[in-house]
Amino acid sequence: MIFSFFLLTFAISTSYSIFLDIKMAKRKLQRFADNLNDPYILDRNKPLFEQIKGRWNEAFFQNPYPITLELACGAGEYTVGLAQKFPERNFVGIDLKGDRLWKGARNAEALGLKNVAFLRIQIQHLTNFFAQNEVSEIWIVFPDPQPRAKKEKLRLTNPRFLELYKQVIQNQAFIKLKTDNTQLFEYTLEVLKEQKIEHWEGTNHLYESSFLGEHFGIQTKYEKMFMAKGLNIKYLKFKIC
Repeated sequence: MIFSFFLLTFAISTSYSIFLDIKMAKRKLQRFADNLNDPYILDRNKPLFEQIKGRWNEAFFQNPYPITLELACGAGEYTVGLAQKFPERNFVGIDLKGDRLWKGARNAEALGLKNVAFLRIQIQHLTNFFAQNEVSEIWIVFPDPQPRAKKEKLRLTNPRFLELYKQVIQNQAFIKLKTDNTQLFEYTLEVLKEQKIEHWEGTNHLYESSFLGEHFGIQTKYEKMFMAKGLNIKYLKFKIC
């Protein structure tokens, strides 16, 4: 009798899990379909996708404002948050996850923002979509720290990525990193040292530093989660050219 009860419980639990998986898959498919006609999202299904390099102000935003990137933006919490605070700047969130970009686009739409775009690409292809000096600022907000040594090249502050940023960012413009991860923070400082990058400032405790105002009070889901666990938020800004 007890064994039969456990079998029934297992079957119900498994069926419910499968139901949730199917529901989630259907939701993602619907979002991908929505993205095809979403004016906020630029991906390979849009004609402008192959023609946007060097033309963001003219062809997408239709204004002359400076452009800020949020790399690995997820749902674009910083992209949208900064766009609200700085209406005379343009903001492009970059990520490969289409369902996350859908969320960012919906938030931008709900706020009626016109200075927001989301680009669905892998970050290593950045130079295919932005021309030299087209970017005035880059934010890297709680990226995957890629803690395993063999994944070092995937860290967004790895020298190979810094070289990409150098090809699109304006001279004397800042790249800004926020992270809870001590290993990534210290790794980035070491990279800056190795690359002889001297123009940097930062702190390993943002909320007890003079840099607090530089994040404009914007907190992502991950930041709130990490702070609830008692982790310090690290902040670093640097210039690579």
